[in-house]
Amino acid sequence: MAGSGRRPEHRGPPELFYDEAEARKYTQNSRVVEIQSQMSERAVELLGLPDDRPCLLLDVGCGSGLSGDYISDAGHYWIGMDISPAMLDVAVEREVEGDLLLADVGDGIPFRPGMFDGCISISAVQWLCNADKKSHSPPKRLYRFFSTLYTALARGSRAVLQLYPENSEQLELITAQAMRAGFTGGMVVDYPNSAKAKKFFLCLFVGTSGTLPKGLGTECAAGEEVHQAKFTNERTRFRNIKGKSVKKSRDWILEKKERRRRQGKEVRADTKYTGRKRRPRF
Repeated sequence: MAGSGRRPEHRGPPELFYDEAEARKYTQNSRVVEIQSQMSERAVELLGLPDDRPCLLLDVGCGSGLSGDYISDAGHYWIGMDISPAMLDVAVEREVEGDLLLADVGDGIPFRPGMFDGCISISAVQWLCNADKKSHSPPKRLYRFFSTLYTALARGSRAVLQLYPENSEQLELITAQAMRAGFTGGMVVDYPNSAKAKKFFLCLFVGTSGTLPKGLGTECAAGEEVHQAKFTNERTRFRNIKGKSVKKSRDWILEKKERRRRQGKEVRADTKYTGRKRRPRF
């Protein structure tokens, strides 16, 4: 039990584990923020969304809105669900652009059929494999989650769920319930030969059987070019390699303010000082 205690889901139900102190600690950790942003970018990439229009996405286990930040930066709209009131309180304080819902996804996804163009989830689904109450049955809760998620997604859309499976049995349980609910697809594993960088993404298709994307860091035949996005820390001054404004730059701030204006939110007027960094005081 000592070894298993290192996993957060073994320390208690998520709504208790992520209390006010843990929620703030999680959100203020620069390393966590960086990893969440990278995994969110990869999940949205695997959704295969159209480039010519914004989409409405569901963020399952949205927490304090770190993954939602990337969705907004990519020009899409989102609704987040989470069971932790403390996490959602932090999201409200951070003024995230998505709508938030306090709910247990093990009880189902409470939205009308075909509402969403896609769904992402970062580090949340494995929590459903634990029975935190006597009434909890992990297989039943997983099936309830997947069956109602299937209904809430538009035909032809995808759900990409990043998770940390404890073992192969847990991975099989999650995948089996997803397929039973009507999904097709499978597991995409990035960097399978790396102990630290290895990531699992359950890529699910609604209504149609698509081609399962290849994982990053997999071996290619000699001379074969890898047509996959790679994470990088390199930045140009105003635009990143995908042509989007670099986060926290003046262009990025102006674009975010304009999105909030279109949503009818109160935003300060733009000035020559917008996006200018303050000099440190001594």
